[in-house]
Amino acid sequence: MDQKRQRPQTVTTRNATFQYWQTLLGNRTKRNRAGEMLVQGVRPITLALEPAVDVRAVLVTRTSERSGWARNAITRAENAGAHTFDVAPELMQELGEKQDDPPELLLVIGIPLDDLARLPAPGDALLVALDRPSSPGNIGSSVRSVDAFGGHGVIVTGHAADPYDPKALRASTGSTLVTPIVRVPSASAVLSWVEQSRAAGAELQVVGTDEKGTRDVWDIDLTRPTLIVTGNEHSGMSAAWRDSCDVLARIPIGGHASSLNAANATSVLLYEAARQRAR
Repeated sequence: MDQKRQRPQTVTTRNATFQYWQTLLGNRTKRNRAGEMLVQGVRPITLALEPAVDVRAVLVTRTSERSGWARNAITRAENAGAHTFDVAPELMQELGEKQDDPPELLLVIGIPLDDLARLPAPGDALLVALDRPSSPGNIGSSVRSVDAFGGHGVIVTGHAADPYDPKALRASTGSTLVTPIVRVPSASAVLSWVEQSRAAGAELQVVGTDEKGTRDVWDIDLTRPTLIVTGNEHSGMSAAWRDSCDVLARIPIGGHASSLNAANATSVLLYEAARQRAR
């Protein structure tokens, strides 16, 4: 049956459908097993309606008045094949995690496959690998910077926070939805992919960030195809990553701070890469 022609389903109680949506927000295991996530916020929803995103459901607050943005977004979601749910305002307020009025709408979208083949490796490749990041906020902020500075994708390695956690999505202000993100269990899988990319002609250099790095960031040629590696917030890069870096970049800092936040360090290298490439 054509989903665009289905009648909206009404949800007014905390039934199984509502409880499922709640798990997409708060249960990482079930979210990833289902391969779906809930999208909140005007900018993330707008970005999620891009053609490349798999929109599966649109949750609409039951009301007689909607903004032009909401009406347009609902139409676009339905035209993309999403099923519509009319949801009671108090339930939408819970799902939207808002303290004031309920959101006009939310989306359920598919989580992309964790396949390194999804990452582009053009001649000017600019990619980031986050090694065992423990903070969803840092992941989201890093993804936002990758998007802002013209990067091509993000790899999350090892035991890490979930890049599809609502906190990560909010920190990315929606950039998670338009930036390729791939999760892999270890550095070795990424390094094999790097070698395959090199064999295919992409001279990808691996640049690690480290407070004891051997070269200042502005002395490294970041106009080359580059994979930037940022280590865990507390323990830095793993030995496997450190041993595989072509160069370790140092970000000179002053003041009383001994180091930068992981997301900030990533942003500094991405900015320097963008600066060099703009010359």
